[in-house]
Amino acid sequence: MELTFKGGCREVGRSGFLVNGEVLLDYGIKAGDIPEYPLNGMEPKVVLVSHGHLDHCGAVPNLMYQNPDVFMTPPTAEFTYLLGRDTLKLAESTLSGVSPFDPDDLQKLARRTQKVDFNKPFKSHRYRICFYDAGHIPGASGIFLESEAGESLFYTGDFSLQETRLVPGAARFPEADTLVLESTYFGEEHIPRKETEERFIESVLDTVDRGGTALIPAFAIGRTQEILMLLDAHGIRAYVDGMGRDVYKILKKYPEYLKEPERLDRAFGRAIPVKDQQRDSVLKEPSVIVTTAGMLNGGPVLYYLSRLYKDPKSKVLLTGYQVEGTNGRLALEHGFVETRGDILTLKPRVEKYDFSAHSGDSELKQVVKDFCRKGTERVFVMHGDKTEAFAEWILEEIGVDAYAPANGHTFSF
Repeated sequence: MELTFKGGCREVGRSGFLVNGEVLLDYGIKAGDIPEYPLNGMEPKVVLVSHGHLDHCGAVPNLMYQNPDVFMTPPTAEFTYLLGRDTLKLAESTLSGVSPFDPDDLQKLARRTQKVDFNKPFKSHRYRICFYDAGHIPGASGIFLESEAGESLFYTGDFSLQETRLVPGAARFPEADTLVLESTYFGEEHIPRKETEERFIESVLDTVDRGGTALIPAFAIGRTQEILMLLDAHGIRAYVDGMGRDVYKILKKYPEYLKEPERLDRAFGRAIPVKDQQRDSVLKEPSVIVTTAGMLNGGPVLYYLSRLYKDPKSKVLLTGYQVEGTNGRLALEHGFVETRGDILTLKPRVEKYDFSAHSGDSELKQVVKDFCRKGTERVFVMHGDKTEAFAEWILEEIGVDAYAPANGHTFSF
């Protein structure tokens, strides 16, 4: 088997690798003021997408001129199309105007994508394939791949063993000769979810009580829905703006991918949707606003910031990881954001809460131990900024060959 890694595997921002020169697993975009796209030079026959986040699926439409077979779970297919439309829209509004694909590519992707549910084995180009529930977000899958020669590989994608309000934790993964796993939180443990939720709710209530607006930037896919469910569980009625509403409409079609779909329905039923022309009126009194984009790079959140940045009573409550180079990272570390050429120095307090849907350090290590105990012969660590350290830990503590591939590296075994 031969693995070729593409798209900055040591970065948190993108994922993608090629198996035997013909099966591509994920192909993403790195978020930023001007998004970064992966390197070209591949001719995959099969494309398998683990889940519908931009850093895993965002560049897949770029491959459609090669007519590959494409497989995803049903929610992932719809999220990929939704994000593709948003990427095209964003490209039109940036100075670069660069997009790696056009609307025809996106339409072709929709036609070529075959939707497959969890635990439904299928075959493509002599490979046996199966998607396994990876937790993380609805439809996120770990991917099992087996060649005709019996060589097997399992790719975790982004995964979490812990349940959230939106999805259950990852399912039991299959045995495999080779393991490729994410490492986003190697060396870091998450604060217990209950503790994070309590601190978050306390801050939201404190903000409103003192006459401010609690502005909650949230990723459209997964995080917006979870945050609204959390707020609703504490009797807090929030405004909801941005693409997270479109994602909810998609999720309503796939209740089997949710932990408690009725609670999600209740949360959105009680939330107040905001149209473009209503945004100013929302800000006339203390309020709670959940809106995209989660890293402050585009979306309605920039409008709200342009109105709130001088208000010391308000807060910006970040709910996810902020990639280097994004407005979210600038706000968190330096207290300002850049928008349409202007620099806004923020008087609202900026807080970050760990609502991560990734496994923490102990869970990452346990997954590797479980795989190796069942016969895994080699491990590739990707999608994180401590991949070398994780690979060294695997070799030293478990005694199994481990690698931290860089972009463009090829391994044969």
